[in-house]
Amino acid sequence: MAEVTKVSKAQQKAVNKYISNNYDRINLTVPKGKKADISKHADKYGESLNSFINRAIDERMERDSM
Repeated sequence: MAEVTKVSKAQQKAVNKYISNNYDRINLTVPKGKKADISKHADKYGESLNSFINRAIDERMERDSM
């Protein structure tokens, strides 16, 4: 059984403040079922969905700037 870690409200508030100060959010919309496909692909290569999307964007921007 997975171990459950409790996070205090103060800890969560600190994390949320850090994220809002250091990151921008993008709301990405994909067709039904595609999120699962993308997640599965990212997981296959040991990446989170977020890191996979960021890497894909970075690689495309790099390729387009050549």
